[in-house]
Amino acid sequence: MSLTFDVRESPNHDARPPGGPVDILLLHYTGMRTGEAALQRLCDPDAKVSSHWFVHEGGEIVRLVDEDRRAWHAGVSCWAGETDINARSIGIEIVNPGHQFGYRDFPEAQIDAVIALCGDILSRHAIPAERVLAHSDVAPGRKQDPGERFPWHRLHAAGIGHWVPPTPIVAGSVMGAGDRGEGVSALQRDLARYGYGIGQGGDYDPQMVDVVTAFQRHFRPERVDGITDFSTRDTLDRLLIARSSR
Repeated sequence: MSLTFDVRESPNHDARPPGGPVDILLLHYTGMRTGEAALQRLCDPDAKVSSHWFVHEGGEIVRLVDEDRRAWHAGVSCWAGETDINARSIGIEIVNPGHQFGYRDFPEAQIDAVIALCGDILSRHAIPAERVLAHSDVAPGRKQDPGERFPWHRLHAAGIGHWVPPTPIVAGSVMGAGDRGEGVSALQRDLARYGYGIGQGGDYDPQMVDVVTAFQRHFRPERVDGITDFSTRDTLDRLLIARSSR
């Protein structure tokens, strides 16, 4: 069944670099009080921000920028060593007021539409499952969206994105701000191996807290605190194993 959508052209885009891949699908929430306010901003030439797609809470889909163009949605960001995420990604803005204006669950109709849209995009672009990402994944500390309420498990059940059920939270030893040593270094290496932009100095510094927080928002949303407990570490290990076994 073909995707049904409206078109509202945003002026905020430019040419993709020639010959580059489109291999990231990046999901955002709008983070504004209303969907219409967000849509107006994404189409405002003075704002210099846009996405390719926009999904209302009721499930209505709007195309803002053709996928062969570079929309301006990722900002300062990094994944797997690449820093021009806009050049290689397709961006979807999902209406939700976000953490600043009353973050709430995403309605069923909206998630159904996001799944249909993602499936349509993936049918046309060779985007690996582990590169279906949150804005917070590529910009830890700077962005929180689409946040811990976003149902990544539902997308995975529909064949979209990379996911393992999070390891249950249990009491035990943790690593957190101010720690240092080989355990921290090993965690930094594995987070970088998954794709996160993170230093490798062996210090559990503020950047490390931000990256672990971003990881938890996506993959272990039950507790988002930037502290590495057994649940966080084991979930990362299992994601790396699942990815390497495909």
